Amino acid sequence: MATETIHVYFMPGMAASPKIFEYIKFPEPQFKLHFLEWIMPEREESINDYALRICEHIEFDNVVLVGVSFGGVLVQEMSKHISVRKLIIVSSVKQQNEIPRQMLIAKATMAYKLVPTQLASKIDVVAKYAFGNNVTKRLDLYKKYLSVNDSKYLSWAIEQMVCWSQTIVPEGLVHIHGDNDSVFPIKNIKNCIIIKGGTHIMIINKYKWFNENLPQIILEA
Repeated sequence: MATETIHVYFMPGMAASPKIFEYIKFPEPQFKLHFLEWIMPEREESINDYALRICEHIEFDNVVLVGVSFGGVLVQEMSKHISVRKLIIVSSVKQQNEIPRQMLIAKATMAYKLVPTQLASKIDVVAKYAFGNNVTKRLDLYKKYLSVNDSKYLSWAIEQMVCWSQTIVPEGLVHIHGDNDSVFPIKNIKNCIIIKGGTHIMIINKYKWFNENLPQIILEA
C-alpha cells in the first residue's frame, strides 16, 4: 500500500527568502516540502486578508504549515482559512502577551510609523528586522537570505507584527523557541519546545535539530 505523502509548507520570516530553509531535509517520499514567498501587500491590507491571498498558493488539502518569526504569525492567520494537519511556529509568538514590551510600547505610541523604512534599500536595516541585531555583525553571510527590500512591504510588515492582537492560541499549535532569541525573548514565551542555545535564526544554524525532530513532531497526534 502506498504511503501517504504529507505536504509541508514553510513560510520564512519578515523580508526573508525561502533560502533560510535550504538545509531542511525530510524523509522522502513520506514528506514533500514546499516553500512560500512574501508578496507585496495591498494598500491598507489586513494580515488576515493577506493570509487569504497566500493561501491561494496552497495546492493540497490538510497540509502542515511551518512559519518562522513573522512568518509564524502569518501561518496562524492562514490556518483560519484552510484546514491544516499541523501548525508549527518557530522563533515566533502565538498571542499578544508574548510580544515584547518594546513592540507593545511602539504600538501604543504609534512609534512604529516612525521607523525609517525609506532606508529599506540598505541591507543592514532589512537584516535587523529580519534576523535581529546580532546578524549585522555577519551581514555578508546573511545577505543571501533576504528577498524583500521594499519600504512599502517593510512598513506594512512591521505594523502588522507590532499591532497583532491574537489572544486565543490555535488548537494543537506547536511552538519551537530558542532560549537565546533576541527578538522574542524566551521570558515572554509560554508552552513551547525550548531549544538550548537557539537564537532567532536557529532555523538556519540549528537545522540538524529540525531535520531530526520536525518529522516526528508532525506525525504525532
